[in-house]
Formats: sequence, C-alpha cells, structure tokens
Amino acid sequence: MLKIQSYKAGENRVLALSGRIEAENLAQLRLLSEAETGNVMLDLAEVDLVSREVVLFLEGCEARGIQLKNCPPYVREWIIRERGRQTD
Repeated sequence: MLKIQSYKAGENRVLALSGRIEAENLAQLRLLSEAETGNVMLDLAEVDLVSREVVLFLEGCEARGIQLKNCPPYVREWIIRERGRQTD
C-alpha cells in the first residue's frame, strides 16, 4: 500500500512516498506531480518496492525536472539501466 504525504520545503513541494508503489498508483502520482506549479520533489526514503512500470515513470519524472530525493540505490541503478535500454 502506498502512502503519500505532501509538504512544502522552501520553494519545493515534496511528495513523500512510503510503502509499495505499484502501477495502479501511477495515475494518482502523475496528477499530484503535475498539479504543482513550482519545483516538485519525490522523496523515496520510505519506499519498499517498485515495479518496472514505476521505474519508467520515475525516469520520466526526472526527464521532466522532478527531483528524486533519497532514491534507494536499487531503484537508481534500475533507472540507469532503463535509460541505457532506451538509447539502444
């Protein structure tokens, strides 16, 4: 189950995510991240598990300028591998 907490940190809107992010959560995350007009950060410190669809979504978030804060190392490595596949 995914829990989302939203708060301001200076000029940034932080969406702190905790739990398991599944493909069914992506529409809600997309809406929340696109609804903000300023800088958006996704804090992944408390994320337990993600799927490939979620990794592709997170990679797209970074491409649009959304910062991934406290990204777990396995998720970061997976994002890097997916970027490599896209350029092949």
